Amino acid sequence: MHFRKEREKKSEVQRRERWNTWGKIGGGVLLAVFIFALGVNMGSGRISFYPNHGQTGLPDKLDYTTVNNIYQAIKTNYNGKLTGQQMIDGLKHGLAEATNDPYTEYFTPKEAKDFNNEVYNNSAFSGIGAELGQDKDKNLIVISPIVGFPAEKAGLKAQDIITSIDGTSTAGMSVDEAVTHIRGPKGSKVTLGVVRDRSQTLSISIVRETIQLPSVNSKILDGNVGYLQITQFSGDTVDLARKAAEDFQQKQVKGVILDLRGDPGGLLDAAVSVSSLWVPEGKAIVTEKGTIGSVSHPAEGGSILNGLPTVVLLDAGSASAAEITAGALHDNGVAYLIGEKSFGKGVVQQIVNFPDGSELKVTVASWYRPNGQNINHKGITPDKTVKISDADQQAKNDTQLQAAQDYLSKK
Repeated sequence: MHFRKEREKKSEVQRRERWNTWGKIGGGVLLAVFIFALGVNMGSGRISFYPNHGQTGLPDKLDYTTVNNIYQAIKTNYNGKLTGQQMIDGLKHGLAEATNDPYTEYFTPKEAKDFNNEVYNNSAFSGIGAELGQDKDKNLIVISPIVGFPAEKAGLKAQDIITSIDGTSTAGMSVDEAVTHIRGPKGSKVTLGVVRDRSQTLSISIVRETIQLPSVNSKILDGNVGYLQITQFSGDTVDLARKAAEDFQQKQVKGVILDLRGDPGGLLDAAVSVSSLWVPEGKAIVTEKGTIGSVSHPAEGGSILNGLPTVVLLDAGSASAAEITAGALHDNGVAYLIGEKSFGKGVVQQIVNFPDGSELKVTVASWYRPNGQNINHKGITPDKTVKISDADQQAKNDTQLQAAQDYLSKK
């Protein structure tokens, strides 16, 4: 999931490390939408300031006359309780939603705080462990269930459309609202109405658990192959990935498997730094083009894994910063891709902070692989497509990992 952060009334560059993406993770890790959507320089995942040329087709100021007419009509006729702050927040949310862009969102101060905690601090939550987002039709979808957590154990799959939460329709529901409904006390149950493959209707009940994910896991597999899994590109990812790479180097591994399956993305800077573990200094990682102008991000140096045979594992839950990394390694000729076509989030968001603590996450650019391709709504097709069947999944038979090991054994 890239994020750029622009402080209102300040011009200094700021960098932070949940692009796709944004996606909040299911209740707890419904971070997916945050992260995935964080393709804001999160998806790429970074926060920085660039000149913004803006939307030339919009008036300098809005005429609020008709808006006030609606407000007065609601004030006079609505049979319920409302506050002035609710109305103001509704207007702000509506302005963001008017873009018809699933990655452009307004966050109230509380929502902004939750978002930042999830993206930068890897905070623990009580939820189901699934990354959520929206498709082009604004359906609430599963970006990826997190392996080993309740959603995955209950059978939720990437690309499932969530039509209801405990009987409440998700039509018109934002990802943030869905996260609020899905979260709940540890041990409690939430029931999701799901449409799979746009044909099969399911009802899936999931018991919530406390969820806190390390962004990086690593180990040495049989055959002295280094295995590096990145679950999201967050604040701790670069240091953890570099330590794993140094461990691989010390143990003289014969090859490396970089597992980006189910990774919704995150910080752009993290994607660039991780890619730089393989890609030689100065080589292209990603280029952004949009209202920010054109900005290129080359490899930073220190490519200690360069020259080692490497396989990157992808699936439909790999998005944003994960796709940036996979594309950079592939296009620079340092990795072979195995698995399934990735999600396809090829846009970047920027975070604009306001004095009251609220934030706007707004799409400011499209990003391009070193080969010049933009993958938005297209994804990245692996060099070798390997699927995991329902039977293999139930038997815990990871055919994609096996294919990666087989590939490296021949190198």
